[in-house]
Amino acid sequence: MTVLAMDGRRRWLDIHKLGSDGKGHFMFVTNLAPCSGIRLHLWPDKGKSASEMAASKRVLEVTAKLVQIPSGPAPRQIEPGSQTEQAPPSAVLWLSPEDMHGFRFLTVSVAPRPTISGRPPPAASMAVGQFFNPDDGKRDLSAQFMLLSTHSQKELLLKEDHPLALNLSFTKRLETWKTVGFVNCGVFPPIVLAWDHTAGLHILPNLFSETIMVDSSPALWSSTQGSEKTTIMLLVDPHCSYKARIAVSETSAASRFLLLYSSQIVGFSFAAIFFALMRQAHAWDLDLPMPSMLVAVESNLRIPWPFLLLGFVPILFSLFISLLKSQPLPPLASFAFVSTICYVFANGSVILLVLVSQLVFYGVAIIHVFIKSRWQECEGNICLTFLHWFINLSSGFFSLRVVRVLRVNPLLVTALAAITLGCIVHPALGLFILILSHALCCHNALCSFFTASFRSNARMKELLDFKDVGNERSQQFASKHDAGLNQNIQLEENSSSSPDSSRSFGDTQLETFHHRHGLLILHLLATLMFVPSFVAWLQRIGMGHSLPWFLDSALCIGVILHGILNSKPEFISMFSFPEICGKEVRLDFIYLLAGYYSYVAGLGLVPYRVFYAMAAIGFISCALRILYRRSREKGEPRFGRKKRSHRH
Repeated sequence: MTVLAMDGRRRWLDIHKLGSDGKGHFMFVTNLAPCSGIRLHLWPDKGKSASEMAASKRVLEVTAKLVQIPSGPAPRQIEPGSQTEQAPPSAVLWLSPEDMHGFRFLTVSVAPRPTISGRPPPAASMAVGQFFNPDDGKRDLSAQFMLLSTHSQKELLLKEDHPLALNLSFTKRLETWKTVGFVNCGVFPPIVLAWDHTAGLHILPNLFSETIMVDSSPALWSSTQGSEKTTIMLLVDPHCSYKARIAVSETSAASRFLLLYSSQIVGFSFAAIFFALMRQAHAWDLDLPMPSMLVAVESNLRIPWPFLLLGFVPILFSLFISLLKSQPLPPLASFAFVSTICYVFANGSVILLVLVSQLVFYGVAIIHVFIKSRWQECEGNICLTFLHWFINLSSGFFSLRVVRVLRVNPLLVTALAAITLGCIVHPALGLFILILSHALCCHNALCSFFTASFRSNARMKELLDFKDVGNERSQQFASKHDAGLNQNIQLEENSSSSPDSSRSFGDTQLETFHHRHGLLILHLLATLMFVPSFVAWLQRIGMGHSLPWFLDSALCIGVILHGILNSKPEFISMFSFPEICGKEVRLDFIYLLAGYYSYVAGLGLVPYRVFYAMAAIGFISCALRILYRRSREKGEPRFGRKKRSHRH
């Protein structure tokens, strides 16, 4: 049944005749206004008025079941009102066999065309109805079909007299389905109604060349079985044949993937950093060289055991939590696969951040050491007089008691400044002070490492020059000089008071850089989490000032305590709980638990909860430091163990 104009007629449709052969469903689309433009009724019999029928067989009006949908502008035509003009539908009606049970006829009453002098004729009117079998219009697009469309466009052919409603479904996890074009469009342009469990219903009118974004969510912890099924209903004119070219956009799909799983990736990034800090703390406890952040993150990605224990065990733990809470389980294969992909992507992002920051630190430190060495070579020139004058001028300032206290206790000054700004102004400012402290310490440690390395290389080169002399006196002199140089190098480059120390001053500074660099990366991500709140705070400056929320301030204090009380590698040895089940709980185990907690928080799409883990470590470190000092003052056995302290 097709209506192309407002002709004032009533059309009778025989439900038993047209709905035979399994075509018991009726679909109707129109751009006419319900009630004022078009009305639909169900009749038990034909030829009798409503007053002549019994009360049990009254006429039922179903106009109210018309669902309004957004309609786009009509395509431009050369001659308005011509047969080629396509009016976009604005309402859809679907009647099931249960809705039409007990009725024989369906009528479609169209209002007459209004005539108003002095005004242009109304736009083209349209109404199309069809009895159809939903199974005839059902198409299952396999994952292989959609994947192949990324390389070459796939065509979907619809011959004439096809169902008005086409039900397209696929089980691909994330899809960006691009319809490149429709041809042979007839009475009305195609309409798409797409449904996914993430964003709900999408309606795209006038579908000629559009990109359809649909997200099935099998990888989310809150997903249920069957949520990976995505349904697209395509409403097309059954009088015409269609050829649709379909292609999956890789760039759009990647952007949708990052948008959908961004919270999960952020939580996994914190987990990757905690796991790397765990590696560093474990190496320190075992008297092994402390690995860099780059090496630590790479070690956690090794297959099979590190990757399975750190990347797959939290997934099993989340499923166990769902069982305890009697929550429905997500699709296991898809949930594990996509979560693992997000974990690998998070590790890659952390590696990129670590690599860029490390290159910046190395470049700045090399330039600093180079300029400093050149400045020392020029001290005997004209600059010497100015240098002495500047030193004498600044000596009075540095002799002040307050300045001396600040120089002796830099960690205390950093903690007070960061906590004050974090509690009174905004937590982001307090964390920013902490980041500056980390960056300055990393720079100083790296400069000390390069300076020690350059001096050691210069002295070894000088030593080799002495050994190149062929006479015996020169050889004896070189031997004595060698012993003296080795003794001086050990005195300068070893801060050891123990005879068994085999680590140089440069190696010690390099380990300090690795340790502080890990804290810098962790607290940098924490600061970035506060950036949206900080921007909103800046916009409210002129509207009055209010103190930060108590919870934000408490979490900020905990994070700052974690950064200050664990700022040096030797502080790792002070972090120790009494033995539990015969095993001493060390900082590496606490970092492991924090990483697991961050992983589960990412799976739950609540990455802000990683602040709870960081703050807990900070407050625990503060409590253990107090207990350590009290036990040392009372002369009791020291709380915790202080290993490798001779290296610093």
